[in-house]
Amino acid sequence: MNDNSTTRSAGKNLLIFIALIFAGLAGLGMALFMYNMGKDMSTMTQAVSQMTQDVHSMSKDMTGMAEKMTLMAQSMVEGQASMGRDFNGVARDMKSMTQSMQKMGGDMAGLGNDIGTMNLNMAAMTQAMNRMSNDMAIMNRHMGRMSYDINKFTEPEEIMMPFLR
Repeated sequence: MNDNSTTRSAGKNLLIFIALIFAGLAGLGMALFMYNMGKDMSTMTQAVSQMTQDVHSMSKDMTGMAEKMTLMAQSMVEGQASMGRDFNGVARDMKSMTQSMQKMGGDMAGLGNDIGTMNLNMAAMTQAMNRMSNDMAIMNRHMGRMSYDINKFTEPEEIMMPFLR
């Protein structure tokens, strides 16, 4: 029995030794697994950290963009208000210009009537001057006859020069 008990004891020890080797290999495998998992977790943590920084940077960029868009919107509102005022001024000026042009049209019509009346008056004056010119020609003829008659009956050369007789 002794032999048997030694064999059993050796078999038991071998079994324990094999179990220890399996346990050691399992522990080593688990250690390698945990080491790789730790490395992977560290890499993921770094990636998450970088993503956080990127999100923070994007947030800053979006805030800056929102501020610029707000400023642009305010500028557009101010520009539209200014354009509205300018267009109101243009509309007022156009209305005033239209009224002035209507008044000028009326004045031009009146001027046309006055020029027509002036033309009629000038025609009448021309006729009157023509008649006056004819009357003066007739008067000149009569004065010429009178001069002849006066000269014929008074003989002024004798009155003017009495010593020539």
